Amino acid sequence: MDMIHVRAVSPPDLTGRVVGFLAGEPSVLNLIVQPGAARNPDGDAVVCDVLTGAANDVLRALRALHLDSRGSIVIEPVDMAFVGGGAEAGARRLGALIHAPVWDQVEARIRAEGTYAPSFYLYLVIAGLIGAVGIVTNSQILIVAAMVVGPEYGAIVSVALGIDRRDGQRIRQGLRALLAGFLLAVVATFLFALLIRACGFESKAFSLGVRPVSQLIDSPNFFSFAVAGLAGIVGVVSLTEARTSALLGVFISVTTIPAAADISVSLAFSSWSKAWGSLVQLLVNIVVLIVVGTGTLRCQRAIWRRVGARRAPAVGP
Repeated sequence: MDMIHVRAVSPPDLTGRVVGFLAGEPSVLNLIVQPGAARNPDGDAVVCDVLTGAANDVLRALRALHLDSRGSIVIEPVDMAFVGGGAEAGARRLGALIHAPVWDQVEARIRAEGTYAPSFYLYLVIAGLIGAVGIVTNSQILIVAAMVVGPEYGAIVSVALGIDRRDGQRIRQGLRALLAGFLLAVVATFLFALLIRACGFESKAFSLGVRPVSQLIDSPNFFSFAVAGLAGIVGVVSLTEARTSALLGVFISVTTIPAAADISVSLAFSSWSKAWGSLVQLLVNIVVLIVVGTGTLRCQRAIWRRVGARRAPAVGP
């Protein structure tokens, strides 16, 4: 049974309304109230479990009571629960809504991905260097490794969330992080590629112009749009449903880090047309991922709102 655990601190004058609402909600289980037990902030401790299908409505109602601003609300996932018939009855009442994502958790995961500590830029640089080695040695395995290391998808989906929520600050922060991060990665990788060329470390096949890995990266076409679009859908859905394996698949399917690495390698080896093609590939992937990510977020919200509207008579009082 999917549910979340809610820990709240309520001011004493608000506790009666909060507990009254929670006690009357059939999807709320294991409600515990401890008057005066909470500190920092001070107040009454209110703890309960909520079936995920009703979590969005329950959290919205608690915020409408200003519990989040006057007290606090903490949400935790429940990994395992043994519950009785009350929970099963609540699940039946929810119907398809039992599988609805908890949007506060979804946005928290995306916000966590959209943080730009120094390690964000370090990972981008390291991913670019690994990608450069993969290109000059014609190693597809190293290209996949570079894709996995790259953290750029977190910034991309954060920008998508900013567009969806009309949050200009989040959009600007994400775009600045992407611009600065990729510029830093391209410059560092370019210097590394110059060293490779000066020392003759590139593979013999690469020096003879046999560059199958590079050709896959610097030749944007219809499939570049198609794969980026599909990856954008899967990426947002995987974040919505917390499916890390699917999200990993997104990391190794979009040509962002490999394209940045190929820009640097192509410039270092005076392959101007290939550098241009890689730049186009990079921009195509980033733009399509942002646009599709925004659209997928909005579509998911609309679909679950429609499901909730259809179930409203069944779950209402």
